[in-house]
Amino acid sequence: MKIDDFSLFPRLSQTASSCTAEIRHHPEDFHVDEVLPFEPDGSGGHIWLKIRKKGINTDWLANELAKFAGVPQVAIGYAGLKDRHAITSQWFSVNMEGQQHPQWSDFANDDIEIIEQTQHGKKLKRGVLSGNKFTLILRNLSGDLESWENNLEQIKIQGVPNYFGEQRFGHQGNNLHRVDHWFATGKAPRKRNQKSIYLSAARSWLFNQVLAERIKQKNWNQAVIGDVMLLAGTKASSFNVEMVDDALKTRVDTMDVHPTGPLWGRGNELVSTDSLELEQQVLLDWHDWRQGLEKAGMKQERRALRLFPAYFNWQFNDDKMQLELSFYLPAGCYATAVMRELAVISDAQHRNFLPKPIIK
Repeated sequence: MKIDDFSLFPRLSQTASSCTAEIRHHPEDFHVDEVLPFEPDGSGGHIWLKIRKKGINTDWLANELAKFAGVPQVAIGYAGLKDRHAITSQWFSVNMEGQQHPQWSDFANDDIEIIEQTQHGKKLKRGVLSGNKFTLILRNLSGDLESWENNLEQIKIQGVPNYFGEQRFGHQGNNLHRVDHWFATGKAPRKRNQKSIYLSAARSWLFNQVLAERIKQKNWNQAVIGDVMLLAGTKASSFNVEMVDDALKTRVDTMDVHPTGPLWGRGNELVSTDSLELEQQVLLDWHDWRQGLEKAGMKQERRALRLFPAYFNWQFNDDKMQLELSFYLPAGCYATAVMRELAVISDAQHRNFLPKPIIK
């Protein structure tokens, strides 16, 4: 199978490809606000700072924060990476136990604002995140206004395929090519963080393959015999489908449960019968990748096939040449998955890529 471009993954919308727009002309066009699953308790040896930053990536800011506080990088915690080409707000924790506290307000500048400061007893760990609120401005819209409005309504009603976004696969798809080299030669990268990035990219790519096939079969948002269904708003509350009855169809239609796809790893496959046959057929040509993920110690997991953006609202501005979107997505989900069901979006920061083909 030849993979040339992320855009080859099928869309639901029949008109999205006839609508175009541009994003990220200015950092102000892309706002992301992090939502944690709890509030810091206000006491403890870790200083927690909620920081709004402009045009700055998370890792760089974490390093600068460590230098400013006079602590090692390991003393800095954050829940997830946020885009550089945006205005984002997120929490950072700084382990200051036994250390003299600096004047935190001195860390701020024109592009860094400390909007909240508190304390907590523990470090903020990666992945401890409920989700993100997005406010996006699309500019230079083209295409029929009726198509735009229809696409918006469909997203609000049925959600979108829960693809892993292009950024998961690195610039020009480099993460995919590196993991392919790793699995083909057995030469693993030396750095632990590189291994993690490449393994995540491989699992994500295989998941996208299964999701793409289910879209083609028009059952991406339906229960199939043998499926694992995931309870909405959870990561692990699931059950297997032995029979598709009216009660289950209602739960699917009302977004109470979602069909899932594989995050590949060790262990018995979690699906069975019809669903198992479908996934085995899709991943038949990816034997080396599946084996490589198992050898690397990844475990079988499941991810929802569909994504429902909550609080989804929009407004046309500037004589219909701009569109402002706002919505909330759970952790691990991508705004690009939402936007690709709306239009063909060009990134003003030139971050779109055409991956080199991978042949399987």
